[in-house]
Amino acid sequence: MKGIELAKAFYEQCGKPMLEEQFADLLPYLAAGLVGSGSECFGFDDDISADHDFEPGFCIFLPGEEVIDRKQAFALERAYAKLPKEFMGYRRAMLAPVGGARHGVIRLGEWLAEKLGNESGTLTAHEYLRLPEQALAELTNGEVFFDNYGQLTALRESLRQFPEEIRRKKLAGNLLLMAQAGQYNYTRCLKHGEEAAAQLAVFEFVKSAMHVIFLLNNCYEPYYKWSFKALRALPKLSIEAELFEYLLTTPNEGDTAEQKYDVIEGICADVIDELAEQNLTKAICGDLEKHAYSVNDSIEDAAIRNMHILAAV
Repeated sequence: MKGIELAKAFYEQCGKPMLEEQFADLLPYLAAGLVGSGSECFGFDDDISADHDFEPGFCIFLPGEEVIDRKQAFALERAYAKLPKEFMGYRRAMLAPVGGARHGVIRLGEWLAEKLGNESGTLTAHEYLRLPEQALAELTNGEVFFDNYGQLTALRESLRQFPEEIRRKKLAGNLLLMAQAGQYNYTRCLKHGEEAAAQLAVFEFVKSAMHVIFLLNNCYEPYYKWSFKALRALPKLSIEAELFEYLLTTPNEGDTAEQKYDVIEGICADVIDELAEQNLTKAICGDLEKHAYSVNDSIEDAAIRNMHILAAV
């Protein structure tokens, strides 16, 4: 069973009746769901995932103390802690009195501060540029089972994707790194007889290219160990996942090295086609570096455009 299915069943059969019977007066201000850290929140969990941090549980999100005070929050925490310790063959982990890090009763503002660095959920351009992308992925993943107050849903919608100017800045920087690592440094390392360095260039190329593909799909890249699973599910350029695996798992010698360079150029060509499809570049060539600067030049906000091209990487 998927973790999000387990969470929803636990909420429907145990959590929902508890809230309706004991906290009917607070229901208009609450939200519940499973979002945040963990493969189950992305739908990436499998049988192996159940060996840690896998349990029946969900999040109850509260607004600030001006709406629900500490005494009311504590009563909710105690009621959540008293829910069945075992459900559908899975045992719940021991929780602290204020709930668990991933499940239980959570102040929305505190959760946002943990992920974003502030309780408001609003970000400046500089904050977007500095923030680890996986934090934004964790804020917008999973499923909200109900949100009577609407605050959580509104925040998630406002953070669903990068502002366009930020997306273009991130694209420009990662395109430049793709060009440097794949189209330039890979073959130079091989000419120097540095096969290990050539493989590092491959790693850098794949890392940047994957980031570019997530940006071209207008979505966030999750934590690296789930990036391939997420990539395969994207509507655009998901086929590149197989090529990335080939680049990462093959040696850098003889005919294989030549084939790998051809694969790198093929991936670059696919990316350039998508850049043109989205009207993100005016360059007409196969040199990805020129497309990187063209994307950067398309940024309307002069302050963001004039930052170093790698400022968002």
